[in-house]
This record gives sequence, C-alpha cells and structure tokens, in this order.
Amino acid sequence: METQKQNQILETDQLIDSASLILWNDDVNTFDHVIDCLVSICDHSTTQAEQCAYIVHYKGKCVVKEGSKEKLEPLLVALQQQKLTAEIK
Repeated sequence: METQKQNQILETDQLIDSASLILWNDDVNTFDHVIDCLVSICDHSTTQAEQCAYIVHYKGKCVVKEGSKEKLEPLLVALQQQKLTAEIK
C-alpha cells in the first residue's frame, strides 16, 4: 500500500513538472530541414519527424517532445539555433 502511494506521488510530481516543446510553422524552412532537425535534435525516427513536419505544416504547430522544462530547454535552444520557431509551454 505504501509503495502505491509513493508511485502516485511520483506520477503527480511528473505531471506537475511536465512541459511541452512546441514547433511552429513558418514559410522559410523546408520539410527536409525540419525533419533532419527533429531526427538529430529531438531523437525522432524519420517517420515520426515526417509526421510532425506535416502536422506543423497543416495545423500550424505540433508538440514534438514532452518532459521536464530542464530537459526540454537544450532542445529548444538547438532548434532555435537551426532557425526553427519553437517554444516551451
């Protein structure tokens, strides 16, 4: 019973600490560049990166990674260095 309570506390803490890395559409970057960045920076598979690129293109944005803000911050900086528009929420 005590282990179950500890697991619930850990899950709740992870939810509270959870953030999303959002990639926004632009009229500058090519699909290939976006896909290459998602593969190399966010560790996506090619298929996952392609799907995210299409979602960004058609919907305007896509959550490309979730996790703690501390883990997402270096990914955000790397995407921005590649001239992609991204934010953490």
